[in-house]
Amino acid sequence: MEAEAVDAPPGGVEGTLSCFSFNQDCTSLAIGTKAGYKLFSLSSVEHLDQVHESNEIPDVYIVERLFSSSLVVVVSRTKPRQMNVYHFKKGTEICNYSYSSNILSIRLNRVKLLVCLEESIYIHNIKDMKLLKTLLDIPPNPTGLCALAINPSNSYLAYPGSQTTGEIVLYHGNCLKTVCTIAAHEGSLAAITFNPSGFKLASASEKGTVIRVFSVPDGQKLYEFRRGMKRYVTISSLVFSMDSKFLCASSNTETVHIFKLEQLANSHPEEPSTWSGYMGKMFMAATNYLPAQVSDMMNQDRAFATGRLNFSGQKNICTLSTIQKLPRLLVASSDGHLYIYNLDPQDGGDCVLIKTHSLLGSGTAEESKENDLRPSLPQSYAATVARPSSSSASTVPGYSEDGGALRGEVIPEHEFATGPVCLDDENEFPPIILCRGSQKGKTKQS
Repeated sequence: MEAEAVDAPPGGVEGTLSCFSFNQDCTSLAIGTKAGYKLFSLSSVEHLDQVHESNEIPDVYIVERLFSSSLVVVVSRTKPRQMNVYHFKKGTEICNYSYSSNILSIRLNRVKLLVCLEESIYIHNIKDMKLLKTLLDIPPNPTGLCALAINPSNSYLAYPGSQTTGEIVLYHGNCLKTVCTIAAHEGSLAAITFNPSGFKLASASEKGTVIRVFSVPDGQKLYEFRRGMKRYVTISSLVFSMDSKFLCASSNTETVHIFKLEQLANSHPEEPSTWSGYMGKMFMAATNYLPAQVSDMMNQDRAFATGRLNFSGQKNICTLSTIQKLPRLLVASSDGHLYIYNLDPQDGGDCVLIKTHSLLGSGTAEESKENDLRPSLPQSYAATVARPSSSSASTVPGYSEDGGALRGEVIPEHEFATGPVCLDDENEFPPIILCRGSQKGKTKQS
């Protein structure tokens, strides 16, 4: 699932990396630097494979890769109003578009490309880059906060509906109309993200203490998790696992929290058969007589697992991915490192750091020594680690000799058909529903 560093608009470069993002299915990592950008494959724990490096466009502050395809979208601080779409295997620019103000964020799936400015969002058809809709006069959104579902059958879009409260606007990217607004938090939003199927939406406010999950498209609250109580934090990334069983949140603190999305309780639960079960039921019943704030706090779930970082205060992003057949927690930080942890999906608890990779070159001897000295996992768990699988990249056909698309396409169809996108709770996507009665809104070319 794609995740991007918060507060990434043009400005000073923090640390050694200006931006970093995981692609939509968490199989690739892209980083931007003063010199250009790099793409990495995340298929192995022990080895970090660099797929591509480009120094042609300097001072990159946005870089997004479309799944594992050869398409990458780049924005540079030298031209912060211009979006460049590249075919990096051919080394050619497919197209570029300019906008009325600085580009703050870009979101991709296989049918849509979103460009978010401070007070407008542009929705493009990614195949031919036709502008389908411009959402004008949205509330000021200085960080470019928005989310796009990677499920092409709905392409839901979410963005803040207010600058002062945590209201979320849910927009249907295929029907091109607003679905609903969700009163998610009292304070301003800091993070929003869809699960892979697009039927769940998670959010966090600027306080960073409570994370909520809502159903889509009706906006009903499904889960509420408490990240902490002692202090307010800045949530830097929020992402679902590809199977939608876990939700991961990182912040400016030294702890990454992983929450487990348990099956929702039956509306008519069975009677408890043990003394502890009766006491638990009485305890939950008692919360109905407590003040609302106290009752809500007692009903909030805590983290299922945590990852401990050896730093705090640095910009970072996290994701949950399956690498070599085991679930992993991945954290990329602005100091130029990728940290890989093992996640125990049954018991949770503390995630074990098993590898640290340098994103700006080969790791130092001291770093390698630290990796070797880290404690190993219990044999019953670590013994299940699979051997790395070897794969070779192949050049994607379908382009002319100069790198352009054939048959009048801007981006060929095969770039969007590189395997299944994701699975929802029923392990398959519903059929694409045609929108009826929706009117085409005005578009504004910049």
